[in-house]
Amino acid sequence: MRQVSMATRDELVSAVTERYARSERAEKSRILDEFVAVSGFHRKHAMRLLRNGPQVGRSGPRPERRLYDDAVGEALIVLWEASDRICGKRLKALVPILVEAMERHGHLQLAPEIRTRLLAMSAATIDRALRAVRETAVGGKGAGTRHPRRCGGAYRSAPSPTGRIHRPALWRPTWWHTAAR
Repeated sequence: MRQVSMATRDELVSAVTERYARSERAEKSRILDEFVAVSGFHRKHAMRLLRNGPQVGRSGPRPERRLYDDAVGEALIVLWEASDRICGKRLKALVPILVEAMERHGHLQLAPEIRTRLLAMSAATIDRALRAVRETAVGGKGAGTRHPRRCGGAYRSAPSPTGRIHRPALWRPTWWHTAAR
């Protein structure tokens, strides 16, 4: 199906809306079928458009709102490096503790407004703010978070002398320790 520009779709909606509003039920169904075929809209969306009329004052792209300036970004990078480059979800929970500890030990000095913004940052925003730094970190895209083999072979399955697979406690499910063996 051919793509129609939004301006053309708006003109089409405004042209068909009046006719749709004046029609009986059977006629509305036929008008709706034609409108869906021409516009490419889903039927339910087309019904709502024709019932409510064209959207007035459609907003364009949002102006970029930068709540977090470079100072907040730099502080976030320091915290991310100090936390061994963990993901944004875990870093979000750790930020208050890290900020307090690093300020107490003199490793970090933050202005009150930067501290407030840093503590208010969501996990998704943290991940977005660190995206460029992660991609330039050692190893390229996706690398630079955690070292995949930090533990070496210590936590991998290894056969025991009896021939059974022995898994260290770290890999056992939580019920393993409480179940009677």
